[in-house]
Amino acid sequence: MISLPPDRIAQIEARRDELQALMATGDLASDRFVAVSKEYAEIEPVAQAAAEVRRLRAEAELLALMTQDGDDELRQMAAEELHENRTALEGAERALALKLLPRDTADERAAMLEIRAGTGGDEASLFAGDLMRMYQRYAEGQGWRVELISASSSEAGGYKEVVASVTGAGVFARLKFESGVHRVQRVPVTESGGRIHTSAATVAVLPEAEDVDIQIDEARDLRIDVYRSSGPGGQSVNTTDSAVRITHLPTGLVVIQQDEKSQHKNKAKALKVLRTRLYEQEREKLDSARAGARKSMVGSGDRSERIRTYNFPQGRVTDHRINLTLHRLPEILEGQMDELIGALIAEDEAARLASLDG
Repeated sequence: MISLPPDRIAQIEARRDELQALMATGDLASDRFVAVSKEYAEIEPVAQAAAEVRRLRAEAELLALMTQDGDDELRQMAAEELHENRTALEGAERALALKLLPRDTADERAAMLEIRAGTGGDEASLFAGDLMRMYQRYAEGQGWRVELISASSSEAGGYKEVVASVTGAGVFARLKFESGVHRVQRVPVTESGGRIHTSAATVAVLPEAEDVDIQIDEARDLRIDVYRSSGPGGQSVNTTDSAVRITHLPTGLVVIQQDEKSQHKNKAKALKVLRTRLYEQEREKLDSARAGARKSMVGSGDRSERIRTYNFPQGRVTDHRINLTLHRLPEILEGQMDELIGALIAEDEAARLASLDG
């Protein structure tokens, strides 16, 4: 466990006090006040954690002296309290170290959730639908909002592909480890012989970009084509040029949007998806440390990597990255994912702490 030296803890608390004093003067220009307020909001919880470590360390020193007292009863009481103190101090040291870890700057962002049926035909599309409903229910429990961006339904009733925007507090931090191949083992409703089939769906979770993240010159960087929508949607959809295909010329990325009857709405959704994908490309280029860390802990997020199996006959869910098996399949599919997601986050934190400690 990383143990910060006393002078580092003092520096953290001193900087917090300095920022607090600056804000109290009322003399800061508006832009400077915003910058100082932001830094204060970031350092305050760290300073509180540092103060708790400092308090427990001081208490430990006093109790250690008391264990050397001549009074047997006092020594015994001090030894018991010192044992409790060491447990509390270990937890406080860990909490402080976690707050000092480099954070993924996208953790607090909304996320783009993309689910695509893989191998398995109709059964794979049904499973993709199951996954989408699982995430929708989990989002509801978190107080998040889910907006469908596009969906390609299958004849069996599931999804060939579905893309949704999930907005709320800390969405990407909670969902970012869901990217990869999800595998299902169950007897399809169409299987008369009772044989277990294995199907798969891919999940991608991308942090949503903000306008300031990705600068796009629409006149120079984009080719925008409009055409008549195809597939389900009714006559009013198919007889108007509402579908939009946007090609990002510098990268060759193509986004097609046709779910809305309005060309304007389709263009807005397509641009949102395009910005998110371009932002993720930039993140992967500029933040190789993050990508390497994720690969060593809970997977790279690569859609080709099998991360989890949902076994219906045994009622279990197994996450292969952390060797975790939960016999709670029905509850998890109903969106009760806190135990699963919490274990992934804990593994991530433990591995990052270990890498710093080493």
